[in-house]
Amino acid sequence: MKAITNLALTALCASAMVSTAFANAPEGWETNVETAIEIAKKDNKAVMLEFTGSDWCPPCKMMAKNVFSKDEFVSAASEKFVLVHLDFPKGDPELKKKNMPYAKEYKIEGYPTVILLDSEGKEFDRFFASAYPDVEKFLGHLDEALEKKDLD
Repeated sequence: MKAITNLALTALCASAMVSTAFANAPEGWETNVETAIEIAKKDNKAVMLEFTGSDWCPPCKMMAKNVFSKDEFVSAASEKFVLVHLDFPKGDPELKKKNMPYAKEYKIEGYPTVILLDSEGKEFDRFFASAYPDVEKFLGHLDEALEKKDLD
């Protein structure tokens, strides 16, 4: 009986940790790159990867507050992109560990970095998000990047 109680407690704790990790993603955002690419292929969209340090990076916090959490941004950007939130918080080592393979794969050197992928997963633009600190500027850059990609 004690083993069953311990097993149930372990399962409850594990599910709580997983739900906490996934609760960090803003509404309308994916947290898995592979899933996002599958959706992008199906819906004929590009993919926007946002690499952030949500609890320690001042420019990341500013972008979350002023751009990425805004309904008008998520709504407009989601028309052409599958949005992916990849967080590296100091306060959640498990989430950081889960996302670390993506940081290594995409050679992330600073935060907040945004990488744009086509529907096949091929990178076509990379920039620091804080260069476009409001919704209008950020959406404008996304449109320019898509136009440039289509010209190539």
